[in-house]
Amino acid sequence: MTNERGPEEGWDYSPRPADMRLYDARTYTDLGTLDVDGETFAIRWSDDGAHHYDWISGPNPGYGFTVGGGSSPRSRERHVAEIRDFLAAVDPATGYL
Repeated sequence: MTNERGPEEGWDYSPRPADMRLYDARTYTDLGTLDVDGETFAIRWSDDGAHHYDWISGPNPGYGFTVGGGSSPRSRERHVAEIRDFLAAVDPATGYL
């Protein structure tokens, strides 16, 4: 993955299982959807400071990623950068990281 940000910023990428909502007890704030380079993501912010991106238009239902850390919602520009980093790392043959 081509990610210019690092662990010193307090977050990293974690693939999220499709059934995460079945066992996740955290509280979420829905931040809406964002279209980036023709792909649509639903964004949620959890009470532990993580941002969760559900790849709505992706080839694998329920697939997405999580960016941990942070005490407040990120800017639109930061969301776009994180989504682009994720999309650049996805294997086009499988639709997964």
